[in-house]
Amino acid sequence: MNQKTKLIIGLIIGFFGAIGLDQWTKLLAVKHLMNQSAHNIWTGVFELLYSENRGAAFGMLQGKQFFFLLVALVVLSAALFAVVRMPANKKYMPLHLIAMFLSAGAVGNMIDRFTRGYVVDFLYFKLINFPIFNVADCYVTISMFFFILLFFFYYKEEDLSCLSIGKKEAR
Repeated sequence: MNQKTKLIIGLIIGFFGAIGLDQWTKLLAVKHLMNQSAHNIWTGVFELLYSENRGAAFGMLQGKQFFFLLVALVVLSAALFAVVRMPANKKYMPLHLIAMFLSAGAVGNMIDRFTRGYVVDFLYFKLINFPIFNVADCYVTISMFFFILLFFFYYKEEDLSCLSIGKKEAR
């Protein structure tokens, strides 16, 4: 089994594991937080508070399930394209992991949208009155944060040439 195959198998396992963790935490939120008052973790700072989000970030685009499906499919397609094109070496491992977690976050929330009709959110930073979010949202946000950092400070243009359409994968 070559290095690329091993990497892809590992990413698939990680992808399903991350989705499993997201769905498990949402099930726990439904079971233990639904119709309950907030559970303080750090008084005045952070609490667990059940919420049903029928839109996207900050509740925007409520009821636009087809749009969210399209976005998730674009994210999955782009991530798959990137993973297939990038070399299977240590330099690109952060980008492989970003693609995996970004995809898991998109799919985790998509599962909620199509099974429940809304996304279960339950993590709330009360101190700054930040919108309530979930584990899948963490995957997406943290992945994009690291992608931006890596894009600006680590990878050079030639490092990302493997992602150009029409170029062969760098070895």
